[in-house]
This record gives sequence, structure tokens and C-alpha cells, in this order.
Amino acid sequence: MINELAWDGYPNARDLGGLPTSLAGGGTTIPGRLARGPRRERLNILGWNAARHWGLSTIVDLRCAYESGAQAADPVVPAEALAGFTIRQAPTEDHEDPEFRQMCFPILDSPEYWSHNWRLQPHLVKAALDAIATATPGVLVHCSAGRDRTGMICALLLGNAGVEPVLVAADYAASVRIMAGVANHSPTIDQQAEWTRNQVDSWLADKLPLVREVAGGVQEIFDVLKVGTATRESLRSLLVDP
Repeated sequence: MINELAWDGYPNARDLGGLPTSLAGGGTTIPGRLARGPRRERLNILGWNAARHWGLSTIVDLRCAYESGAQAADPVVPAEALAGFTIRQAPTEDHEDPEFRQMCFPILDSPEYWSHNWRLQPHLVKAALDAIATATPGVLVHCSAGRDRTGMICALLLGNAGVEPVLVAADYAASVRIMAGVANHSPTIDQQAEWTRNQVDSWLADKLPLVREVAGGVQEIFDVLKVGTATRESLRSLLVDP
């Protein structure tokens, strides 16, 4: 069910199509409309070409502005390889907020912080959802590792599309497993960058119930975020035809 994307230089990339859904008479979510991944600066020219072939149109970047941009180890990509893509900066977090820093920075690599994010900064989470809802499909949603902020938003999107919570949790777990042991440019120290497989298994057993809870309670979370009916339907139509 996990639909990995082979975009060169780009680990942890998946198409969110092909997952069973209870909506629209059943069936599966539709491929080629919504993808998730890590920081786009990892993509090399072959990866960008593969993304274009997949149908990439819009990139929704969930990072804070200061996190964006190429790092020394990133591939050099000619400007023409990026032509035609729309990039929307839609940070889900304000790292200058003292309360957010105190509450969330120690747990930014865990779904434990998600509920604090939409409690403290609901306007930012809602703005990210609005950016996705109004984007032209094929949309790539990404943050730094493509695991935590992206995991939060994708859990909401998949839950809203009628994907069972256990499958939403499996999608999140896939990102944790793929990115364990992989260095990334996250805003805080990422403990998972040095984890072993056994550490991952133990941690997931503890945290996946949180992901399932979020996926099963999306409509209540959307109520808290004041996500309107039209936006909920637009987000759903990215993955499920009416």
C-alpha cells in the first residue's frame, strides 16, 4: 500500500494515492495528486525530472523561512530544472514564539507535539491546509525530514480522506523508519538521526497510538482550527473523487 516515489537523491518520498478509503463508495485514494517528502533541496536534476514526470505542479513547504535554501552537501541544480513549479511557503510553526519553543522544541521529533502546535498556533496549521486546498494537483508537501510536520499534515489529509487510522499510522511509521540514521537539517537536534532499528521499533510502539488518534479525530481537529466545509471538501478531492 505504501507507494514510494523513486525521485533521485530524495529519500522518504511517497505518493499518497493507492490507500483504501471509506469515502466515495470505497476504493483507494487517487495517485498522482499528492505526495510527501523531505526538504526539496535534496533533489538532484534527475530527481526533479522524475518529479516533473510524476506531474509535480505545486510545492507546499512547511518549514520556517530561515530553514529553506541549499546546504553545502546539496546537489547543484540549474534554474531551468525548477521552471514551472509553484512554491508556497506555509510554515506550520513559529519558532520565535517562546511558549512554542518551551513546550514543543523538546518533542519536535514526535507526534506528541502536534496537538500543542494547533493549540498554540492554529492559524499557521490552518494556513498550511489552505495552501494545499487551493494548490493545483500534483502537490508535494514537505518539511525538513518529511517526517514530523509533514507527518502531522498528512495524517490530517489522509484522515479527512477516509483512510483508516491504522493505515495513516503505517504511513507515518514508514517515514520514521526511512529517516532513522539519516542526517537532516531540522531546527533542533534530531535524536532519530542516530537511531538503530530496535530503537525505532520500541519508539513506534509507544507513539503510533497518537497518530491513530489524530487520524480518527480529524473533523474535531478541523473544528478547532476553524477549517471550513469548502476547504475540507477541497482537501478531500485531492485524494478522493466525489
